[in-house]
Amino acid sequence: MSACPVLALIPAMGALSVLVVVLSLAALFHLLTRHRDPRSAAFWVALVLLSPVAGACFYALFGINFVRRRGRRYRDSIGPAYREPAPACPLFVHGGATLAESDCSLAVTLDRISRFHFTAGNDLTPLINGDEAMPAMLEAIRAAKTTVALASYIFEAHDIGADFVNALAAAHARGVQVRVIVDDAGTRYSWPPVTRELARHGVPVRRFMPNRFIVRLITMNLRNHKKILIVDGCLAFTGGMNIREGNMISRNPPHPVRDLHFRVTGPVVAQLQRVFAEDWSFCEGEVLDEKLWFPEIAPTGQTHALGIIDGPDEDMEVMPTALFAALNAARHRVCILTPYFLPPPILMAALKLCATRGVEVSILTPARNNIPFVAWAAHTLYPELLDAGCRIYESPPPFDHSKILLIDDAWSCIGSTNWDPRSLRLNFEFNLACHNPVFAARMLRIFEEKKAESNELSIAMLEARTLPERLRDGFARLFIPML
Repeated sequence: MSACPVLALIPAMGALSVLVVVLSLAALFHLLTRHRDPRSAAFWVALVLLSPVAGACFYALFGINFVRRRGRRYRDSIGPAYREPAPACPLFVHGGATLAESDCSLAVTLDRISRFHFTAGNDLTPLINGDEAMPAMLEAIRAAKTTVALASYIFEAHDIGADFVNALAAAHARGVQVRVIVDDAGTRYSWPPVTRELARHGVPVRRFMPNRFIVRLITMNLRNHKKILIVDGCLAFTGGMNIREGNMISRNPPHPVRDLHFRVTGPVVAQLQRVFAEDWSFCEGEVLDEKLWFPEIAPTGQTHALGIIDGPDEDMEVMPTALFAALNAARHRVCILTPYFLPPPILMAALKLCATRGVEVSILTPARNNIPFVAWAAHTLYPELLDAGCRIYESPPPFDHSKILLIDDAWSCIGSTNWDPRSLRLNFEFNLACHNPVFAARMLRIFEEKKAESNELSIAMLEARTLPERLRDGFARLFIPML
């Protein structure tokens, strides 16, 4: 009689074995036929083979892009999103002065990589920390006459976030057309969710890819990381700053975060509006009225600017390609400021090649990261960059969330993208490529000020780390494809 329960388990165990085999084979089939990055694929294959059930499940959650090819559906409802590239140097076509051959070559390359064309006559103003950015954004919302479009990854409902809620609600109450998008994961950084507070005031607000049980489970690793505010279709703010009290450094918040944001005017603002309109159509299905949301925009400055969209859909791996092109075009200076530095192999090779060619490469990241695991993994990449001649600096607290790339004396790239696998492959991101020596010089001064207060790393310093630290960092490196 005692054998009966054991015998009864045999069919269940057989079914479980079949399920394990099916899951493993499905994951391996997808890896071998669809996965682009061989190093990442090798990591996932090893994980699936070592732990078939957990490995397959983790790969389904974190390794597969389920939204690719869906973007065209909602973009086409707004209008053509793809076009033929400009046949000549876009900076020259738009009336700029005679440019160096390398500048024109990079301009043409970026113009062909992006879905947008370069625009002339723009003006960009850097805003340091929330102390400069938040009041300027609030002032713009309070002065809005026709439209306000706001997209943010994190949007807290309290403190400075409450000021934004009140400003948006007041704009809605006086008849301004207001639309707000907040990433679903980003709404969980504070309670109550800001979406609830905005909806309570009647403000049209949507979560980007909201939690819907199994459907959301398979896309939980994909996030809208864009930070965009457009007012009246002609004034915009973008960069890397979330709407949260930590950015208000002068208020001495418990967890201060330094950051950069930018005030943008000129024709390129229409590209930011287009990016928001695509996301809003995806979230809500509403096509924003072209006459109201896309007014004529007059030139306001001397900067040529181009919007670069990146995300796990038709814009897959656009930003890594743009960064590679920029590094390849560098002749004497590359400056990188980023909170998370885990570049893929192709960008690692480009950085080392820059230094080998004699280009001065400076990389600035936080000494104390808000995600320690990322910093541990990054330490394992530093030796080969230092060997090649790159210089790496670590900035002291408070944590610096700023993101800029400077190439030579005229090129700047600003926006939401970090130098890590999440930003470069999984997140929906937006950046601006800018050409203007005056603006680039201003950004270089900001970079040099941050570098001056930082500590430069050396190979000797890395080798002096304790054995437990090196083992910890080596273990973290194994998970770079998931970070």
